[in-house]
Amino acid sequence: MEWIYTKNENNTARYVLGTVGKNPLICFGINPSTAAPENLDNTVKSVQRIAHHNGYDSWIMLNLYPQRATNPNDMHRSCDVAALQDNIREISRIIQQYDQPDLWVAWGTLIKKRPYLQHCLKQLLTELAGQTCNWVTIGELTKQGHPHHPLYLRTDSTIKPFDILAYVEQL
Repeated sequence: MEWIYTKNENNTARYVLGTVGKNPLICFGINPSTAAPENLDNTVKSVQRIAHHNGYDSWIMLNLYPQRATNPNDMHRSCDVAALQDNIREISRIIQQYDQPDLWVAWGTLIKKRPYLQHCLKQLLTELAGQTCNWVTIGELTKQGHPHHPLYLRTDSTIKPFDILAYVEQL
């Protein structure tokens, strides 16, 4: 297995973690934890398991915000703009490599953890506006209308189209 992995020099931010393939399921979470190649956390193991069950030859884990924090309560209180720009640049670089990739939104209610996370999503959508992407969700939405976090999904959960623009409007 060949890995895709980019992080900052002091390992306080991770931009990309995944495996090389022609048809990846690209998953978006909120922020990375400690996962690294050969040392996946439970969330990334779920992404890997669900991607393979649904016929993808690889998977890539991206996040709206790159700060490593095992506990989302430890995330920055305000946005580190430079880190966000690095993250968006790396996300764009990855997505440009694929023709109409499936982008799985999977952050649960954590998008409400910090006010700047919604801004991160909007900036990402602006950056990707010229790309043709298939936005999807897996499993049912939460009671508040957010896409489910991968950790709490069954392997055989169904992939469904997701209207990312309508979602952003209601945030």
